[in-house]
Amino acid sequence: MSQPLPSGDGQAFHGLGIAPKLLEILGKHNYQVPTPIQHKSIPVSIEGKDMIGIAQTGTGKTLAFGVPMLQRLAIHKGRGLALLPTRELALQVDETLHKIGKDMGIRTAVLIGGASMRQQIDNLRRNPHVIVATPGRLIDHLQQKTVDLSDVKILVLDEADRMLDMGFLPQINRILRTVPKERQTMLFSATMPEDIVSIAANHMKTPVRVEIARQGSLADTVAQEMYVVRKDQKIRLLDKVLEEHKGSVLVFTRTKFSAKKIARAVRGMGHGADEIHSNRSLNQRKAALEGFKTGKHRVLVATDIAARGIDVTGIELVINFDVPENPDDYVHRIGRTGRAGRLGKAITFAQPDQGSEVRDIERLTRKMLPITPMPKDLPPDRPMHHEAERPDLGVWQPRSGSRGGYQGRSGGHGGSRGGYQGRSGGQGGYAPRQGGSGSHSGGHSQASSSSHQGQSQGASQSGSHGRSSGFGGKKGGKRRMPPKKFYYAI
Repeated sequence: MSQPLPSGDGQAFHGLGIAPKLLEILGKHNYQVPTPIQHKSIPVSIEGKDMIGIAQTGTGKTLAFGVPMLQRLAIHKGRGLALLPTRELALQVDETLHKIGKDMGIRTAVLIGGASMRQQIDNLRRNPHVIVATPGRLIDHLQQKTVDLSDVKILVLDEADRMLDMGFLPQINRILRTVPKERQTMLFSATMPEDIVSIAANHMKTPVRVEIARQGSLADTVAQEMYVVRKDQKIRLLDKVLEEHKGSVLVFTRTKFSAKKIARAVRGMGHGADEIHSNRSLNQRKAALEGFKTGKHRVLVATDIAARGIDVTGIELVINFDVPENPDDYVHRIGRTGRAGRLGKAITFAQPDQGSEVRDIERLTRKMLPITPMPKDLPPDRPMHHEAERPDLGVWQPRSGSRGGYQGRSGGHGGSRGGYQGRSGGQGGYAPRQGGSGSHSGGHSQASSSSHQGQSQGASQSGSHGRSSGFGGKKGGKRRMPPKKFYYAI
């Protein structure tokens, strides 16, 4: 969205066809200078024409469709519907529309997963002028017949390419079949894949195309660099980078498990950190995002599913801890920094065998990622400090008189030589050894435990030694394969 400036009266938005009352409201909230996408799309949309806006993230698309929507709804009867890919982005769009529209008597309602259906139904009964929704939750309301889309006059598909990446095409097609055919449709996207071309051809009426930058383009305000690093060195390199750069940092990773692990490691480095991914509840995600905005957390670790829901001004550094699977996601990730004309930086950690993924990114962006030599003085590995665990799960600690295991709930029974302690009264499960030597000769054998006679079945293990990590096997553990050679000169 446009960046609020210290003061102003909205004069820079003159000449775009915006009504005086709305100009006054924009000035009240210190919106002075329209961004390029706003300057080109607002006049087209105010005339009621269908439009496709192609612009990179962080260029002010919320006001680009929000201002025309609010103005037309204040004059004409009907309702506006805005579809967003993520809960966070929907909340942020609703916040902006509510802030500008409340002085015009415009009511909004937000329909997103993870929130109370009852509260959303109550908000719908108040007959809002604008509905902001994610596709999945809107389909839930359609199935329960708690929402009526027959009076939708303006439809907005924001971050359309991301919604398709997340598999929302069937839901979007159903919504497009449900809303009236006589409507205005505005579609905004950072890229233009074939599915969006199909939507435009089948559901829009001779749309005007407004393209601020070619597909895959990156903001000139973002400096990029890349380290070629082994997987087992990434955490140490992250430690080094966080020492060298000050300010807020957004770290992207591929998986939910990795996000949790990285956030814990960053907290062990002494930085405030939280994580945001699909396994976290809506309240947890909102709290993490708010903590990041206010500075409570210096570092926010996120997966790609949350990438476009993070609209935070002033992120100084984006770190791609994992190279994204989809090169388009690279554009969206680093679009979180260098927003609204500010300077930003993006650092990518590429493994030696990921040359093809890097080349795909370079083909899309038409820019080479400069390789920075690995620092020679990486910090040592930090011990993983166990944080406050759930009391019903316990913490990892050796048991008295045994070879160690996961200490679970009280009263559990373990397998032979220690292992995972089950719930009260339950049987023990997997019982790994910890550095011990075996003496079984094969078949079934028994070994006593302090509270249970566990049975162990296995092949001959005479003389074999388990690794110190607690897993049995050949001495030395798994064989580590040498990494493949990176495709670039390092």
